[in-house]
This record gives sequence, C-alpha cells and structure tokens, in this order.
Amino acid sequence: MLRQMVRIRRFEERCVELYSAGNIRGFMHLCIGEEAIAAGVLHEVGPEDAIVSTYREHGHALARGLPMDAVLAEMYGRTTGTSRGRGGSMHLFDVKRRFYGGNAIVGGGLPLAVGLALATAMTGRPLVTVCLFGDGAVAEGEFHECLNLAALWHLPILFCCENNLYAMGTALARAQAETDLALRAASYGLTAWPVDGMDALAVADATGRAVEAIRGGAGPHFLELKTYRFRAHSMYDADRYRTKEEIARWKERDPIPALAATMRADGELTDDDYGALESEVDKEIDGAVAAAEAGPLEPVEELTRFVYSERS
Repeated sequence: MLRQMVRIRRFEERCVELYSAGNIRGFMHLCIGEEAIAAGVLHEVGPEDAIVSTYREHGHALARGLPMDAVLAEMYGRTTGTSRGRGGSMHLFDVKRRFYGGNAIVGGGLPLAVGLALATAMTGRPLVTVCLFGDGAVAEGEFHECLNLAALWHLPILFCCENNLYAMGTALARAQAETDLALRAASYGLTAWPVDGMDALAVADATGRAVEAIRGGAGPHFLELKTYRFRAHSMYDADRYRTKEEIARWKERDPIPALAATMRADGELTDDDYGALESEVDKEIDGAVAAAEAGPLEPVEELTRFVYSERS
C-alpha cells in the first residue's frame, strides 16, 4: 500500500508538470492527499470484482493495476491509451481488469455499479462491485435511487464515498442538511460506518470487513471515507473557497508519511528502503512519459470510429 500511494502521488505530481507544459489538455482532477483510499480499498478486492470510479480516478486506476504508460498515454490523447486517447483524464477504462471508468458525470457511476451488481446477483457468482464517488454525488438523485435499489434487491455492492468535504467549491455543510453521510446511507437499510480515509490501514481493514460480509450474503455496505484533497478541485480551480490554514492542518495528516512512520516503528521500513522505492517509482514514471510521448495520435480518418455503429 505504501508503494501504491507513492506511485500515485509522484505520478500526479508529474502530471501537474506535464499539464502546465501543455502536454496534457482538458480537465484533470488530482487525488493528492486521498491516496490512502485508492491503496486501501483496491488492496482488499479481487481481480474479478468490478470497480466503478469517478472522474478523480488516476489513483484508483493505478492501484487496480492499469499500466501507468497506458494511463498517461490516455491523458496525452494517444491511441496507446486506455480508451485510445478519446477519453482523457476522466475516462480511464479497462474491461480486462474490470475497471469500468472514469465517469465524468457526478454520480454517473452509481447506476452502472448497481447494474453490474445486479448482473452478479443474477448469475450467482460470489463477486463484489465496488463503487467509488465523492461527497458531491450525495446531492444527486442517482445516489438515493441506487442506494434504495441496492438495499431493496440485496445486491453485492460496496459504496465507497470519498468525503473530502467539498463538492467542487461548495463545503458539505453549505449544501447538505445532514452531513453524516454514513447515517444517511443507513437510512436506506445499508450497513454503513465512517472510516478515517487518511489512514491506509484503517481503509483496508474496513474494506476487507465489508467485502467479506458482502461475499457472505450480507447485502450492500457503505463506507464514508473521510479524507481531504490537498490541491484544488481541478487544474482550472482557483481554490479560493478554503483557507491555507485548513489545508495546512490536513497536510499534517498526510497518509504517506503516516504509513511510512508506522512501518518504521514496526521495523518494516528503513530510510534506504524508502529511498529505493522512490527511485523505482521515478524510473517507472520516466518510462511512462517516454511511452506516452512516443504513442501515435488517432488518424483523422478514424475520428468517427466508435461514434456511429457499423452495419454488417
């Protein structure tokens, strides 16, 4: 999990540089500060379980096992990307790894996840669908419809709400009368509880317990993962809706040094180990950048492919 968090953090930091240089275009949403969720949740699910993510999905994709060079190539708009360069940062997708987006619409992944879970229930396979989304999705109609259906149909689904306290620039308390999101999920009959989303071990433990229960037939579960993004909502966001003091307080709980400190205290990590890990990650990122820049662009004559169906 420490390796995954370092990979995600360093990857996104490089993406900021590439975006600023004009190599990556369009919208880009970073999960810097939230890496414990990607590392902890994805650590506890199996390769056949389905994952449905949101538009802030780089960390989820990397932790799921999508190749870093394919992820970056997608962001470069190259045909070697996960969606042939057609989706960009918000639409990473890999059916072989059962990673179903990258969905740009707030709350848009929730109905897809319920459909996948329904399919699993109908086939009787002991699989779990994991749906990750932000606290802003709680204000969408899909959230309420999907939690209701999941409970009504007793579906094998785990809802993971990444509550980073802000829906774009709107604080949770300014938009929601009830800010206890786990309590709101419980009102639909789901087993739900809050989790420290800045602690990778706590996230993994909660996810593991929920997944085990769901596989055992306990029905849908909901985790409110309390976290914080250190950077703005997107690269276009001026970030004027919160104070520097608030950001600084949350940075004191940075999940990467926190897990590293725990491992050092337990004798599981040395400074040399950590240095070697960072060096390996830097080499991986350099290779991904080189591969992305070498990838071909979509030929102009192919631009209508996948837009219209082809009749046989």
